[in-house]
Amino acid sequence: MLRKNETLIFKYFLNLINGAFLVLGLLLMVFGAWLLLDRNSFFTLLDENSHLEVYIFRILMGTGSATVLLCLLGYLGIHNEIRWLLILYAVLLTWAFGVQVVLSALIFTKKDEVRQMWHDEIDSVIIKYGSKDLPEDIPKWTILNALQKTLQCCGQKNYTDWIKNKNKENSEQVPCSCTNSTLRNWFCDEPLNATYLEGCENKINTWYHANVLTLIGINFGLLASEVLQVSLTISFFRHVKNRIYAEK
Repeated sequence: MLRKNETLIFKYFLNLINGAFLVLGLLLMVFGAWLLLDRNSFFTLLDENSHLEVYIFRILMGTGSATVLLCLLGYLGIHNEIRWLLILYAVLLTWAFGVQVVLSALIFTKKDEVRQMWHDEIDSVIIKYGSKDLPEDIPKWTILNALQKTLQCCGQKNYTDWIKNKNKENSEQVPCSCTNSTLRNWFCDEPLNATYLEGCENKINTWYHANVLTLIGINFGLLASEVLQVSLTISFFRHVKNRIYAEK
């Protein structure tokens, strides 16, 4: 009776955490599908060819599908007490934990290098933006448009960054995403009072400082959940193994 109660307790807590991961994976998949299918979404308005939508859809669906698959493997192993599935589940969770730790460490230790790479990449995108000779860069331009329109900013430092671009019809033009315009052209002729003057770097820094504690909390919450789930899975594996030997 005691062993049976221990088994039920293990299964309850394992399925509880596994269920939370499953919900997270399903939410990512649903959001990705909604983004692709909703013709009235913000991204559709910015990109009539849906380049940005497809990129985000693939990321969300890939991450969500991997999470759901992992949870289903875990459920089968937990419910049916299949030891090799429990081991596989624990190994995959440990791998996910390791990837998350490495990425977090790289972001923290290499933040200056990442910031410089970000600056260089944005400068490159601004210079090449709208070029008829670079259709393969359209997804990058669309992402920049989405960023500028969402944050109501223009350029990296400010709107004068667009002086570097030589693909405009005249030097006064800025991307339509830098203005209140609803046109889907790459560039627009809008007066200065209808143009976002502040650079996107300041907007991103403001958002980051306002939400950094929340982001850190979410990251540590996920890491703690993964560690707890791996520990419970290993303990459950040993419990099942000992019970089988005791029954022989």
